[in-house]
Amino acid sequence: MSARPFRFGVNMAICESRAKWQDKARRAESLGYDVIQVPDHLGLPAPFPALAAAAEVTTTARLGTYVLNAGFYRPALLAREVATTDLLVDGRLELGLGTGYVKEEFDAAGLPFPSAGERVDHLTHTVSELRRLFADHQPPPVQQPGPPIMIAGTGPRVLRFAAEHADIVGIAGALPIDDNDTGHAALAKKMDLVRAAAASRETEPELNLLVQGVFTDASTADLTFQRQLAPGLSDERIRKLPGILSGSPSAIADTVREYRETYGLTYFSVVEFSMDTFAEVIALLR
Repeated sequence: MSARPFRFGVNMAICESRAKWQDKARRAESLGYDVIQVPDHLGLPAPFPALAAAAEVTTTARLGTYVLNAGFYRPALLAREVATTDLLVDGRLELGLGTGYVKEEFDAAGLPFPSAGERVDHLTHTVSELRRLFADHQPPPVQQPGPPIMIAGTGPRVLRFAAEHADIVGIAGALPIDDNDTGHAALAKKMDLVRAAAASRETEPELNLLVQGVFTDASTADLTFQRQLAPGLSDERIRKLPGILSGSPSAIADTVREYRETYGLTYFSVVEFSMDTFAEVIALLR
């Protein structure tokens, strides 16, 4: 796959007030982030109004969902949300979609929790229907034929579908294949699958990696959040995972460059608590 320019996103999830939220959005843009993103989990801000509020105080940053739980939505209703939001943010929306994976959230929403295969089926149906609906939606989205779509996940079926149909393929994580793997063999396997599935496309998809932690001092890093994502792994093994970046800003910048050269990854999204730390790295990569 050809090399693209770097892009950097920050996934913001804490909303205490309108003023604080908008201050944080301004700051993200000033720190060099290309995309302000919002996750989709119960107990966190609703993505579309949060992105519209961020758009009011930013000018260049794009606004993205990272990622919507497709199982919470029906295509016609989602198309209305997406088209209207794209209109209100002046065509800066990026739509990130995933299958949804937290059973407790489906239970809390009063929705059945489908099997993994059924959730992938619903995701693929949703993407197909959205593109059909955008063609003559009223009001129409600013971006035609619709906002760019990211599909993010970890399993082979989702990644294959993303490579074949999405504008952006999101790699949500890579856990070790075996006791000898740091997670990089698992990541290489995912990227091989994506390359093969995208080989016949006229336009290559952009490749994104979710960065779940950025630490300039690994010895004092708080890995509480990362342990939830990689249960059973020691702290030492967690620090070596592809979605964890450790070292000086210049060393991390070298790692990001290596990811681009080795895997074709050019779009990196960090979680909110890494926003300031990773901004130092962004400055070295521009």
